[in-house]
Order: sequence, then structure tokens, then C-alpha cells
Amino acid sequence: MGTALAGAWLAAGHPLTVWNRTAARADGPAARGATVAATAAEAVAANRLVVVCLLDDASVEQALDGVDLAGKDLVNLVTGTPGQARVRAAWAQRRGARYLDGGIMAVPPMIGAPAAGAYVFYSGSSELFEEHRGTLAVPAGTRYVGADAGSAALHDVALLSAMYGMFAGVAHAFALVRGEAVAPTELAPLLGSWLTAMSGSVTRTAERLESGDYARDVVSGLAMQVAGKGTLLRTAEEQRVSTELLDPYFRLMERRLEIGHGGEDLTGVVDLLRR
Repeated sequence: MGTALAGAWLAAGHPLTVWNRTAARADGPAARGATVAATAAEAVAANRLVVVCLLDDASVEQALDGVDLAGKDLVNLVTGTPGQARVRAAWAQRRGARYLDGGIMAVPPMIGAPAAGAYVFYSGSSELFEEHRGTLAVPAGTRYVGADAGSAALHDVALLSAMYGMFAGVAHAFALVRGEAVAPTELAPLLGSWLTAMSGSVTRTAERLESGDYARDVVSGLAMQVAGKGTLLRTAEEQRVSTELLDPYFRLMERRLEIGHGGEDLTGVVDLLRR
């Protein structure tokens, strides 16, 4: 990802100084015109705007240990937790830097390709964001989500969590037809269009959570859906497919039904997840 970001800025004509913990990985940006720093401190000293894209939060602290950050604008694009981002923001401020945390909603091939739809959540110093908005928008779109430094990570992980839930469902669907006379490439367009159609439930769930009314205009009630889950589980058994990806969600549905919410939709599961 760091190489992709560097490539986008270089392609747009931005002067760039790079440093990598594995020196050879800086060769690509160097060949395209980047200046290679021998140390992280040297890279930080080169410019006011400092963008960090390393493995994890611990690697950021290790790489910048003892580095002079006074007067710098530090943009941290490492995927971390909201709590880590808040701690890192305070850490940067104590060392005299303005801080912006980022959550990249893309994979490297999407960076620098406007049609790909990549964007980055940013949170923290609004002044830093506004001053460098043009530069930050070069690799991918920008979405500022607030002064709380942890907000970008929270948005990032919320979307990623939904993505993995979708991946789980997709894996189960393909497992059901595996070994049958249904080619995966035959199922794929049907599955993709079905998931797209079902994505409308995201907005409806949000509206119900905000209103507190989980039973208004319900089409498929919780009681009906719990009754129908047996067909899904029996089909999996017949196809010799594990139900371990479905069982946890069905258990939550059953718990919600047991406490008297059969006329609602599935929104109430959200409340069961909150500890």
C-alpha cells in the first residue's frame, strides 16, 4: 500500500521522500523519482507533511521513536483500532505535531485510479485536513469524519466487519453448490445481484435504529425468519456443509424472539450485540 501511495503522488508531480524498514522496498519509488532517506528521522525532516503507512500501530511507535516531530503534520494511514488512534493522536500532540488518522477503503491496485472508487476516512485535526486536502486526495478520495481521532478507524472497521460478514455468507453459498452440477461461475452473477438487491436493508436498518421502532412496515418478521431457518440448516446438512458460519446469527435471532420481538425485523439483533 505504501508503494501504491508513493506512486500516485509521484505520478501527480509531488516531490517525495521515502523510507522503508526494508530498504529494497524503496527501490520502486526511487526509480520513479523519489528521494530515499537512510532513516525514518531523515524522511520526517524532509517535509512538513509526513504520511505513515506501516504494518500496525506498534511499528509506528517503533519507527518514530526518538524522531523529532515538532511542527510536523503527521497523517497515520496504518489500520488500527479507534483506541489506538486516540492514543497515537495524544502521543503526536505531546511531541509537537498535528495529527490525522486515516482508514483506507481500498486495496493497492485501486490507489491512484479515480474510477476505482477508492477513498480514505480521515479524522483528527480539521486544520491539517483542510490544509493538505488537495495532496491527500491524489491517491484516493477523502472523507473527513470528525475531530475525534478514533472516528476514521471506527468507520473503517465497521465497513470491514460488514465485508467479512458478507464474505462468510458467500463462502457458505458456494460450499452448498460445491460438487453439484452448478458451476461457481454460474452461481456468481445470481449471488452478486441478490446481495445487491438485499443491500437496501442497510438503510432500513439505520432508519429503524434511529427511530427506535423496529416493527414498522416489516415485511419479513423475526418469527417467520426463525421458523424458516430450519430449511437452511437442513439443506446444509444434506449437502454435508458445516453451519458454523450461520449458527451464531441464528442464535441471536432466536434470543430476540424468545424475549418477545417476533413482530419486528432483524434490527434488534444489533441491541443484543451491545455489551
